[in-house]
Amino acid sequence: MPLLEICVDTIGGLEAARRGGADRIELCAALALHGLTPPASLIRAASAQPLPVHLLARPREGDFIYSAADQALVAEDIRTAAEAGLAGVVIGASDADRRLDTTVLARWVDHARALAEARGTPLSLTLHRAFDLAPDLPAALETAVELGFDRILTSGGAWRAPEATGVLGDLQRRAADRIVVMAGSGITPDTLPAIIAIGIREFHASGRSRPVVTPRAVQDLNFDPISPSETDADVIARMAAMVHRSVVR
Repeated sequence: MPLLEICVDTIGGLEAARRGGADRIELCAALALHGLTPPASLIRAASAQPLPVHLLARPREGDFIYSAADQALVAEDIRTAAEAGLAGVVIGASDADRRLDTTVLARWVDHARALAEARGTPLSLTLHRAFDLAPDLPAALETAVELGFDRILTSGGAWRAPEATGVLGDLQRRAADRIVVMAGSGITPDTLPAIIAIGIREFHASGRSRPVVTPRAVQDLNFDPISPSETDADVIARMAAMVHRSVVR
């Protein structure tokens, strides 16, 4: 079935995603930085609501070439997600050549599978957009399949997914039924129809609009250097309606 995943970084975002008809949540912090690992308080709140939640395990901004200390943090984030009863985790790592770091990823996948077995319920695994940095996306897709990922979040290697419908369509055909290709980045009510048309069946969006006006004192002290926005239930509802009535090829 077609599915809409909404990435949120606030308690208000969780509620807006639910009211808007999202099928799944990607939980993170700092969406302005393209998402970081969320705090424990938000994880607890997310675990208490009815939608399945996938936790983004990204310990810092920047690239995905991780030190041993970074790798340990991601492993602990995976454990946190499993122990909180969340439905999945979103992970990724690159090597110095921008290829997927298969050694690190295999270790995390094994760790996640062991935790899932111990708790008695699956822990879904999404490979995040470290995938898009790889120099050969079809080869990276095969690597993701071999590693045992359930899905790949990708913009087709472009800045935004609507700019790479040809690549996304090719990845979808190569994936067949072995792994899910989930399109993300730049997915809005205006761009969604073109992504649906190429046969993608999972969609990742923020559903954000309505810039938040912050107090002048906050701006003057540079506590809010990036203009924030809110997760918008109405925007999500428009996208959810498109996704749920679409026919998968």
